[in-house]
Amino acid sequence: MLSPSYSTKKLLPFIFNKLKVTPNEPFTPSFQAFFSTHIVGEKPILVRDFIHSALYDPNRGYFSQRSGSVGVLERSIKFNQLEGRRAYMKHLDKIYKQSGISWFTPVELFKPWYAQGIAEAIMRTANLSVPLKIYEIGGGSGTCAKGIMDYIMLNAPPRVYNSMTYISVEISPALAEIQKQTVGEVLSHKSKFKVECRDATDISGWGDVEQQPCWVIMLEVLDNLPHDLICSENQVSPWMEVWVEKQLDGEGLSELYKPLQDSLIKCCIEILELDKNNTRQSSAVSKAWSTLFPKPRRCWLPTGCMKLLEVLHAALPKMSLIASDFSYLPDVKVPGERAPLVSTKKDGHSSDYSNYLDAKGDADIFFPTDFWLLECIDHYCSGWLKLQKDKSSTQGRKRRTITLDTSSFMEEFGLPSKTRTKDGYNPLLDDFKNTKFYLSVPTHNIK
Repeated sequence: MLSPSYSTKKLLPFIFNKLKVTPNEPFTPSFQAFFSTHIVGEKPILVRDFIHSALYDPNRGYFSQRSGSVGVLERSIKFNQLEGRRAYMKHLDKIYKQSGISWFTPVELFKPWYAQGIAEAIMRTANLSVPLKIYEIGGGSGTCAKGIMDYIMLNAPPRVYNSMTYISVEISPALAEIQKQTVGEVLSHKSKFKVECRDATDISGWGDVEQQPCWVIMLEVLDNLPHDLICSENQVSPWMEVWVEKQLDGEGLSELYKPLQDSLIKCCIEILELDKNNTRQSSAVSKAWSTLFPKPRRCWLPTGCMKLLEVLHAALPKMSLIASDFSYLPDVKVPGERAPLVSTKKDGHSSDYSNYLDAKGDADIFFPTDFWLLECIDHYCSGWLKLQKDKSSTQGRKRRTITLDTSSFMEEFGLPSKTRTKDGYNPLLDDFKNTKFYLSVPTHNIK
């Protein structure tokens, strides 16, 4: 996304507003333009299927074309030895230039402290009378898994560590091997850790329903899950599904609009409408205003997240969930509510597209997470929000949830002093203002 030749002044807001940092060497795809036109065949496809192919196609998708993988730092950064922000940025720039990899995750930059904060949150909440079982979706380099297992080994009662199981659900075979190597650095971890190389959204991969309590961790997973797009002519017109089709000349793509029919899209809209019914009523004045001053609407829906949470609640009904991701993205050019940032890099320079259809396998497509909507989807998939349509139902919520800024989460569960520089600057607390943590645990209403 960004060349290291950018000045530090330009680099700062990019790193800490978007987190994902670009490779040291310019990205050059091995294929020519208009891959996006090959994503769509003779029949139109939903926007989420277009995005999934643009990102994950095994041969020409964006993540398949990356020149470097998720990075692993050789050693932890000694924040206490750095003078302040300038020294930290200089050190970070040096790391990227030396590594030549694509990007470092927060859990990697702040290891082991980031993972240990998550481990502490689990330890305070988990029912330790049963064996501790943790699933991680998209475990990257395995740094989070190792950090959590290290912390439990050193701080929990021996029986907790000795009986624990840590399962990484990883779709990438290459990352699965890296995770095994990372966690395997501690010999006693090996028997407790395993990687299942599969798609977490495929219910068949989960086997029998897990009846025991467990934990699910998702760090920077939601931002790259496929989304759908709906639109309407004005504020009172019905929503329409957006599909993608080839133009008649076969050289470009265009949008096609259909009445709502997809089940995931309709579920997301139902969740939004349920909340509107509970919080506000549309008035005749607002409808009249919409008629006089019509305004087209475009809305992105996290249908990929919806599908994943449906599967997780079905397979792991007593799970506790910790997810962390972007709460907003700056300078998004693509129109619509919850629109993605579509970013590419050519000749060493970063540029953002204003149209998601311009993504040709050479662009990252990542979304901000609407944490309010994430909570609603979580309640819906747990079964509770569906019951609210039945006015006679008095059953309480099945989940207890809370959303915290990253700084608040780390101040509560982590060791902020470990990521503080000499002058008091703390990159983990000060620079990750556009990320949040979502925690969700089952209540006694779970059967």
